[in-house]
Amino acid sequence: MVRIRVLVVDDHRIFAESLAAALAAEPDVDVSAAGSGPAALRSLERAAAEGRKFDVMLVDADLGGNVPGSRPAVPVQEGNEDGLVDGISLVAGVRSGQPSVRTVVLAEKDDPRRAALALQAGASGWVAKDCSLSRLLTVIRGVLREETHLPPALLTGVLRELTAARKHRTESERLVESLTPREREVLRCMVAGLGRKAVAERLFLSPHTVRTHMQNVLGKLGVHSTLAAVALARRAGVGPVDLAGDVVERGGQLA
Repeated sequence: MVRIRVLVVDDHRIFAESLAAALAAEPDVDVSAAGSGPAALRSLERAAAEGRKFDVMLVDADLGGNVPGSRPAVPVQEGNEDGLVDGISLVAGVRSGQPSVRTVVLAEKDDPRRAALALQAGASGWVAKDCSLSRLLTVIRGVLREETHLPPALLTGVLRELTAARKHRTESERLVESLTPREREVLRCMVAGLGRKAVAERLFLSPHTVRTHMQNVLGKLGVHSTLAAVALARRAGVGPVDLAGDVVERGGQLA
């Protein structure tokens, strides 16, 4: 019998232990529980190192007690003491570090916007916490067959949210494409959190020149602050400059 290894991640101990016990009663399910994002990551890493990777992670959407704002769910360095904003951010981190693990978000209530964020972060399903055990098992087995599971009542709202996100991304990409190669490099430095002086040193430019480039970037992107520019850049898929490497200018071109 092929056994399914499941990790339940929820900081409400009674719920996590009850769900783990219910799942463990299934003959083909092995289950463990974690009470925080870092604990979950440690469990995943330890299991992978021992050659017994988890197949599915069930994670509380409100892990840590925080509800995400308008920004996409991504791993962050600030936030709560766990270093993760919420369950959806944990999904993104696991998707990046262990893409073979299928994730299902457990939620107190249906929320099209947050469900869309979960799918964008890499989740394979969104399930209400008060669903039946048989329904949850159907979802667990389904995501292992590469299926995506959402409550029928959420489908229209989630599709609307994903369509809007795609539209915003397309518009953001068009604006970023209007930048010169040098301006795009300055933007990547901004995404990395570098200030004007650090950008000047990195690109071998004067602070005045960098200030001009930054003003041009804001103007072309149609925003009024560095934070807004960074948010737009991320929507367009622009990543930070590699701080571990060097940006070298040769013959007027960026190497």
